[in-house]
Amino acid sequence: MTKDFSYTTQAGHTVNMTLYGADDFGTQPCLMYIHGFKGFKDWGFVPYAGEYFASNGISFLTFNFSHNGIGPDMLNFTELDKFERNTLSLELAEVGELIRLISDSAYFGQPLRHRLGLIGHSRGGGIALIAAQKYAQISAVASWSAVSSFDRYDKKVRQDWRKRGYHEVTNARTGQAMRMGTAMLDDLDRHGRTSLHILNAVQALRKPLLILHGQDDETVPFFEAEQLNIFARPDVAMLRLIPNTGHTFGAKHPFDGTSEALELALDTSLDFFRIHLGRQ
Repeated sequence: MTKDFSYTTQAGHTVNMTLYGADDFGTQPCLMYIHGFKGFKDWGFVPYAGEYFASNGISFLTFNFSHNGIGPDMLNFTELDKFERNTLSLELAEVGELIRLISDSAYFGQPLRHRLGLIGHSRGGGIALIAAQKYAQISAVASWSAVSSFDRYDKKVRQDWRKRGYHEVTNARTGQAMRMGTAMLDDLDRHGRTSLHILNAVQALRKPLLILHGQDDETVPFFEAEQLNIFARPDVAMLRLIPNTGHTFGAKHPFDGTSEALELALDTSLDFFRIHLGRQ
């Protein structure tokens, strides 16, 4: 069974969620999926992944960050004002609240009595890696096409960002011009070397880590996966290259069917989490 939830954070923001395997929540392990930049909980392969894990005995929670720009219809970027005000620290704080909500409460019907893992895609992969190191409730983490650094902007871009008061990106799918305000840049400048430093978190991580990355990733080059693997402890990390595929493992939005690469990503992740989440 799949069930939708809406949660109000301590800061008063709304986080919309979907729980796959809701009937069995609490009686089996759980994964929380963290979407990336311009991603959302119902993008492309995410519902398919939710059904896949739920059918294999692992509950799967997806959610929209409160400021990811997706509006009430859950499919369209109609809250670009929120997108402009978003920060990485806000996203990390919301992940922390949801981890506590899953682990320490009966919000989803009963407390979780089994292990909790994370999957993060792209920028969400960086958030997942930091959260896995920060929160004791997380037992294992998988990064899918993850960034190794949040600071992806050169000096000229930064100068223009400050001058204009925003940095604009185009959503290739919708054609929308989406602005990031200077709050994002301020956050990176303030915390980029500390609480938002992905490689430092990976280096300190003492939990099982699966690094999955497409060989032909056009958005986040494969060398970033190699960076993560270099910084990770060899006794906890496993790097898996998925050949002949890009950033989303051959999947599109709207979802028009699975691919060999996506099935390999799912099967590899399932094997990993079966070992490291198991049943207590």
